[in-house]
Amino acid sequence: MRSVKSLVAAAAASMLSTAAFAADMPIMPPPQMAYAPPPVQDFGGWYLRGDIGMTNTQAKLHSNLYDTLPANTAFNQYGTGFDGGMLYGVGVGYQFNSWFRADITGEYRSKVSFNGTDFFTFNPGGSLGDTYHGGYQSWVGLVNVYADLGTWWCLTPFIGAGVGAATIKTSAFSDVATFPGGVGSSSYIADGATKTNFAWALHAGVAYKVNQNFTVELAYRYLDMGTAGHGQGHFFDGTPTGISTFQYRDMTSQDIKLGVRWNLGCCDVPPAPPPLIRKG
Repeated sequence: MRSVKSLVAAAAASMLSTAAFAADMPIMPPPQMAYAPPPVQDFGGWYLRGDIGMTNTQAKLHSNLYDTLPANTAFNQYGTGFDGGMLYGVGVGYQFNSWFRADITGEYRSKVSFNGTDFFTFNPGGSLGDTYHGGYQSWVGLVNVYADLGTWWCLTPFIGAGVGAATIKTSAFSDVATFPGGVGSSSYIADGATKTNFAWALHAGVAYKVNQNFTVELAYRYLDMGTAGHGQGHFFDGTPTGISTFQYRDMTSQDIKLGVRWNLGCCDVPPAPPPLIRKG
């Protein structure tokens, strides 16, 4: 019996000694996790751009002569319009974040020809046909803003708008009037003129990011350039005609553009962070 009590006492003393030793031991801190820094975003900063494209101008040919026609005159226009042309542009812009950017652009729009025919039927008084030839070239400067609508497979659709100015220089304008049956004709010419108008534009397109510093765009643009006119008309011998100047009213153009953008000072995105590393 004495041996059993001694064994119990020894076991109790051993447990108390172990508990006291454990209490004196320092508490181990929890394991620490190492995190990689977040990746640097691939947007922000200045960019340069260049564009080349095709123009398709529409306008209404007008003269005050039309306002003086007799009330019973029938008036029709046939085949009136401009040829297609080219545009060449450069610009500088800034990417503010992943979806918003803005740029300033300037472009030269090549000379395009204008051709058309009017036919008047007077009642009474017979009829008269007019054949017109003219044209214009222009320079356009715009301040544009764009919204990028997200990126899928490196493709980013976007929309935008711009405002600025268009300087339009018209070429000489000729009018050859022919009377029925080839009885006779009269001709006159109007000198070209230069005019600067308020201009605005709407953009839509898609951009392809070749790499972090180089992007290619394919875009459509609707451009409104206002009204352009000519100088006073005169006959080929220099005699003034007394006829008012012809105008191209409501000049608009539907352009297709291919552009490139070079990001300046944009850094490549770092690789994905490594898995968490357990320390301790």
